[in-house]
Amino acid sequence: MRLGTIDRPQTHDPRNQAPMITPTKEPVGSATPDVTIIGANDSRQNRTREMQLIPEALARAHMHDRLREAEVDRQAVRLVAARKMQRRAERASLRARRALAMAVMH
Repeated sequence: MRLGTIDRPQTHDPRNQAPMITPTKEPVGSATPDVTIIGANDSRQNRTREMQLIPEALARAHMHDRLREAEVDRQAVRLVAARKMQRRAERASLRARRALAMAVMH
């Protein structure tokens, strides 16, 4: 049986990897503390949860963009309709003015 090396570990699962042992030559407290298995599991779970929530966040962002575009489109349609009604009202006003002028002249 051949044990794993740094380049080719026996397993990539942190739960099954042997913990790193600090050499006895190093003074105590000089190196960073060993990463605990619980910390590895927690970080993996958080990463997995975040990865699972990415599509939901992306869909929410797309939905927000579509709603904003729809609101801009509705404003544009309302503006076009308002301008059309304004022109119609101006034409009606001119017709009424002409009719009044014709009535006064005759």
